[in-house]
Amino acid sequence: QLQVVESGGGLVKPGGSLRLSCAASGFSAYDYAIGWFRQAPGKEREGVSCIGSRVDITYYADSVKDRFTISRDNAKNTVYLQMNSVKPEDTGVYYCSADYDVTSVRTMCHPAYFGSWGRGTQVTVSS
Repeated sequence: QLQVVESGGGLVKPGGSLRLSCAASGFSAYDYAIGWFRQAPGKEREGVSCIGSRVDITYYADSVKDRFTISRDNAKNTVYLQMNSVKPEDTGVYYCSADYDVTSVRTMCHPAYFGSWGRGTQVTVSS
């Protein structure tokens, strides 16, 4: 059974760093597009960063470019989101999702294209 589990969220001060993990089970993360999405209170879920299947093509939302880095550890079957220089507007529940049919993360890093979701991890940026 395909499953992803997020971890690593918490409370962090503005300007600080946090690393989120997305552990995959029941499938090889290497063969799937993996995405990080977030949802702030009262807002729709949005794509933050995605990494393509079998290649390290990545996508970043403009709001996180040059601050966040997505990476994949095939040996651990885990995808990470390194969050640096965080801002209060980065606050939200962060979800990991995987999909086999996403062919271009640069145009399809959107919740509508991803089908297998974790339960999320809360990230709060506050002083």
